[in-house]
Amino acid sequence: MIGKLNHVAIAVADLDKAVAVYRDTLGANVSAATDLPEHGVTTVFVELPNTKIELLRPLGENSPISRFLEKNADGGIHHVCYEVDDITAATEKLLSQGARVLGDGQPRIGAHGKPVLFLHPKDFCGTLVELEQV
Repeated sequence: MIGKLNHVAIAVADLDKAVAVYRDTLGANVSAATDLPEHGVTTVFVELPNTKIELLRPLGENSPISRFLEKNADGGIHHVCYEVDDITAATEKLLSQGARVLGDGQPRIGAHGKPVLFLHPKDFCGTLVELEQV
């Protein structure tokens, strides 16, 4: 069902500092920051030859990243994102196997303009999983 690793998301308190680490220290290509108010985050993508790193900063009072940073002040890995061909079929299969989809269970448009949804970390070895339709 899952395809390629699309990205690993890292929550950060200071986006400018994180961008400088990846761009200036590690020499990576880094995108411009994009606000996603519907997700409560500002994102920056670090382009790697085989995948991406998504840097996430809280946006707004109800940001899930704010809650993450309250527990992890230094930031850290927030989720991994895998590609799927058909997010509806993947969701139906996962639900039939007892997996829990976060939110209202319906895909939303993510940072790449494609449908995404998140799976409960307790069902996936303690890891928050994002699925993105490609």
